[in-house]
Amino acid sequence: MMTLTLFATILLFLVDAPLLILFQPSDSGCQLCIHGNAGEIRFGGCNNNNEVCSIGLGYPVTLRASMGDYTEDHQSPLVQCSHSSDEESQELTHRTGTIWTAIAHIITGVMGAGVLSLAWSLAQLGWLFGPPAIIIFAAVTGVSNSILSDCYRSPHPEYGAHRHVSFLQAVRFFLGEKKQRICAVLLNESLFGNDIAYTIATATSIRAILKSNCYHKQGHDADCRYEDNIYMLLFGLVQIVMSQIPNFHDMAWLSVVAAIMSFAYSTIGVGLGFAKVIENGEIMGSIGGVPATSAIDKVWLVFQGLGDIAFAYPYSIILLEIQDTLKSPPSETKTMKKASMSAIMITTFFYMCCGSFGYAAFGSNTPGNILSGFGFYEPYWLLDLANACVVLHLVGGYQIFSQPIYALVETWFSKSYPDSEFVNGFYRVKLPLSEATFHVNLLRLCFRTFYVVTTTGIAMLFPYFNQVLGVLGALNFWSLTIYFPVEMYFVQRRIVPWTTKWVALRTFSLVCFLVSVLAFIGSLQGLISARLR
Repeated sequence: MMTLTLFATILLFLVDAPLLILFQPSDSGCQLCIHGNAGEIRFGGCNNNNEVCSIGLGYPVTLRASMGDYTEDHQSPLVQCSHSSDEESQELTHRTGTIWTAIAHIITGVMGAGVLSLAWSLAQLGWLFGPPAIIIFAAVTGVSNSILSDCYRSPHPEYGAHRHVSFLQAVRFFLGEKKQRICAVLLNESLFGNDIAYTIATATSIRAILKSNCYHKQGHDADCRYEDNIYMLLFGLVQIVMSQIPNFHDMAWLSVVAAIMSFAYSTIGVGLGFAKVIENGEIMGSIGGVPATSAIDKVWLVFQGLGDIAFAYPYSIILLEIQDTLKSPPSETKTMKKASMSAIMITTFFYMCCGSFGYAAFGSNTPGNILSGFGFYEPYWLLDLANACVVLHLVGGYQIFSQPIYALVETWFSKSYPDSEFVNGFYRVKLPLSEATFHVNLLRLCFRTFYVVTTTGIAMLFPYFNQVLGVLGALNFWSLTIYFPVEMYFVQRRIVPWTTKWVALRTFSLVCFLVSVLAFIGSLQGLISARLR
């Protein structure tokens, strides 16, 4: 029996399959089941004594003894970890998510303002490189999220006792506190940058609604000019008020509204582009994309287009939180991988339609924002509806991105200054013309107002939608989507340096890093050039 066990274990070890060994009751006493990625091997006839032994092969092995209704997890000395009360409470959490809810969450997280710039990105890359670039970014995102989903549990990716329910928690567990701090800085920078982009996009959409109505009333040649700054200030005032609403982060309807709005304006954008192509009677655009005054300018535009595509895809920072909602069996990892693949395929199809129809409709004149660049004039009410959906989506989306930063800063102050009235005190304020009262915290009032003022000020200083998206996409794509998932996967799977898998993943990370650097340089150059004009 031991010979067969060792043989089966070595067989699964050679095919790089993490193991799960279970003793299960059977008519003959119990069965020894060795589970691995390569399959499952069963043996019968062992003693019915509920004993579990570790096989000292120097390889991660999780051992589980199962007898009737009694189940107990054990770990070999090779992968010992301490259990915490938090982890025990996580096991008691009732998870009801399915592959369909996971797909919905992913699409909600991915579909956003980035889709509005895809037609412009394709215009910079041309028909030869534009559509393949979208597909390549989709494939890269799929690979990254597949290896990240393996890091949800440890030590075994499917049966491990430890759950890592957030991106930062996983980084801390696998890579240590120092890299967690670096990741936290990048993560909060990403959230902060998204709020800047949302401020710009909202003002642009409000201006587009006014211009659309103006063109409809006065003709397409009318001088309909509106400044962005006033609408950014109005958006900032709205966000200051909304940031003070108690328990705003708990409003589940906010995500639902955001998802509906993003689908609405994206669908309208695809429909308008398709209708314009039919109206033109031809497919616009060229193999090489929009011509530039010089070769170096063309290079900058291509890199900037890559940055905009990079902004539209990644959702790694929310993947583990989505995975933590899934029920099992089947294992959360298997379900998440299927959901990720399905969601990426759906999103890529949508992105291809939106980008391709937009570029095919306008060619070299493709606007930076497909809904506000005024390639479309009629039907004006449909254009107004699409931009209104953008505004509603981004008003709520701003709060979704800012709430984690609010919580982080306010929690730190509360722990650092527990006796401060400014930090922890609440004051009751009676609302005018109402009997209702409102509790105000001075730290919350000051910090959240300062945060909104800062994002609004930066947006007013750099109101360049495509360039800002390119900088943000390039800055965060490699670090959050590629580097940290790959490094965690190395630790999770104990990948030995200079093996085939190690070299392949290192090369994958290096290539993505180089693309991100080039996209960042091109987008930053575009941002500076736009500012200096």
